Amino acid sequence: MNIVPDIINKAVLFYILKFALIFCVLYFGTLAVIGISAPEGYYNPFIAHNLNYIDWLRTSLLLAAKKFLLLLGYKTYIADKYDLYMNSTNGIRIVYSCIGYGVMSFWAAFVIANTSSWIRKLQWLIGGWLVLWIINVLRISLLLIAQHKKWEIPLGLDHHTWFNIAAYFLIFVLIYFYDRSSKVLLLRPEYPKHS
Repeated sequence: MNIVPDIINKAVLFYILKFALIFCVLYFGTLAVIGISAPEGYYNPFIAHNLNYIDWLRTSLLLAAKKFLLLLGYKTYIADKYDLYMNSTNGIRIVYSCIGYGVMSFWAAFVIANTSSWIRKLQWLIGGWLVLWIINVLRISLLLIAQHKKWEIPLGLDHHTWFNIAAYFLIFVLIYFYDRSSKVLLLRPEYPKHS
């Protein structure tokens, strides 16, 4: 009887269950916050006004895209909490599916489910979220420029699909570097402390 594969299988199964549970809590928790913050349905004014991180995230995306487009020489304006316009005919609406909470939940579940110090997890979590946020700002900006210049979206795919492809590609790159940095930490020799 070989006990090593049994232990590895249990460790992998435990990791997958932990990852799935964390992802579900984050993803469906976000959907719950969206539902509770919307005036229709089970509206909770406290959550809508104080804990609605989805609106904060949307606002940060709109403001950053506006600033980035200004750096590129495009004047834009934010019409309301959802819309960024370049002129009266070219604008985009940032709805819930544009915010990227699914890929952010995936990254967070990966980092939290791994074994590492909480400081290291926090660094990787924030770094990954920042990378995902930046590519979302770039997507929003590029989409508005493409709309203004009447560019076609490549291969007939919509911008959500392109964002997901880019986001998950970057997540897998981050996972590679996270894994490599974990191995470096494990291989680093321990030096005796001098008294």
